[in-house]
Amino acid sequence: MSAIGLALIGIAAWQLGVPLLAPPPTARAPVAIVADVTGEPIAPLPESIPLDARKVALGNRLFHDKRLSRDNSVACASCHALDKGGVDGRQRSIGIGGQTVAVNAPTVFNSGFNFKQFWDGRAESLEDQIDGPLNHPMEMGSSWPEVIGKLKNDAAYVSAFANIYPDGIQEKNIKDTIATFERALVTPNSRFDRYLKGERNAMTADELKGYRLFKSYGCIACHQGVNIGGNMFERLGVMGDYFKDRGNIVQADLGRFNVTKNEEDKYMFKVPGLRNVALTAPYFHDGSAATLEQAVTLMGRYQLGVVIPASDVALIIAFLKTLTGEYAGKPQ
Repeated sequence: MSAIGLALIGIAAWQLGVPLLAPPPTARAPVAIVADVTGEPIAPLPESIPLDARKVALGNRLFHDKRLSRDNSVACASCHALDKGGVDGRQRSIGIGGQTVAVNAPTVFNSGFNFKQFWDGRAESLEDQIDGPLNHPMEMGSSWPEVIGKLKNDAAYVSAFANIYPDGIQEKNIKDTIATFERALVTPNSRFDRYLKGERNAMTADELKGYRLFKSYGCIACHQGVNIGGNMFERLGVMGDYFKDRGNIVQADLGRFNVTKNEEDKYMFKVPGLRNVALTAPYFHDGSAATLEQAVTLMGRYQLGVVIPASDVALIIAFLKTLTGEYAGKPQ
């Protein structure tokens, strides 16, 4: 099916009230929240997710532990800094030995709501995703035997794993605890979420105009659901040849094709979620848009086939800034 066809299905599903993205199995949003937003294409994030607190704490330690990399120089948090919106602010991240990786690091916040992981969707779950950077020679450059060996030499880790997992430090258990921690990285209570839940003065008149423009221009066809994206693939360049205009096409630009080898999947990428988007510049898989102004303008041109006036761009950005939520009860 064409990208435009998928977009039309997205709009139709929203208009019919069909949920476009359910919370992950471990996330149970209160029924009252869902009822409060009937008819809207976006649902607020749940304020909490029932998870094993022991796994979350252990996963937090591992997420920040540079020993997961071959030379003990790079942690998960190196590219996904929790004090920087879950990203590193670089066009492309830096791995071991100062190597530059192929794509821009997406935010780890709310990643548990994505239907697949990575820009090209090659990982089905957060557990599967961990294999990618850990084994990649340009990112962490390690291996599971090496990581397990390091952790087994740490008495604190041996004890912590034994308290949770009967078989102790194993690959599957390391993946489970890191993924559990990542599922806990939810950022509820954005001003837009508060508006959706009935706090009508949580947004200004201009921000509400921006939301209406976001829907009327068609951005909502791909950016909807609880994560405001992250639940479908779309071609970068539906209404214009983005890559021809940008030039210097590299392997990473082929997107989903690198996974499926289907010609129709060339330049297809997972639509990013827009939660906390004001904090996660630069934008796109190649990090080519340095600002929200550039990102919105380029999306209008290449995805929607329109030139969005600067005044409308400013209003849409005003709306996007209301999507910044809280982490651990504090504003981001």
